[in-house]
Amino acid sequence: MSLRSLRACMVCSVVLPQAKFNREGCPNCEDFLELRGNSDAIQDATSQVYEGLVTVSDPQMSWVAKWQRLQGYVAGTYAIKVVGVLPEDYIAAAQAAGINYIPRDGSATTDEQ
Repeated sequence: MSLRSLRACMVCSVVLPQAKFNREGCPNCEDFLELRGNSDAIQDATSQVYEGLVTVSDPQMSWVAKWQRLQGYVAGTYAIKVVGVLPEDYIAAAQAAGINYIPRDGSATTDEQ
């Protein structure tokens, strides 16, 4: 697997190969992003540009998961920062699903976090 094929979800920051996003969707956000089998959605809601990686084995107990706002997500590899702008329709879908979307590119203010 090439590092070039890795993408990070702009909502939860999970990092997976593009082919896995296509086959299975996002393990945390699939209910509202609907990435499975949708290459346009994968291009819109994930990014090849991200900084740093952390692997979280127990998101409920990990202080890193708390720091990165990953509690409640599946165990896996996550980006520290994800560069990109999530389109408004995906933000609306996240909010409709009860997710308080906070950009993972470091642009969020302390009040939003």
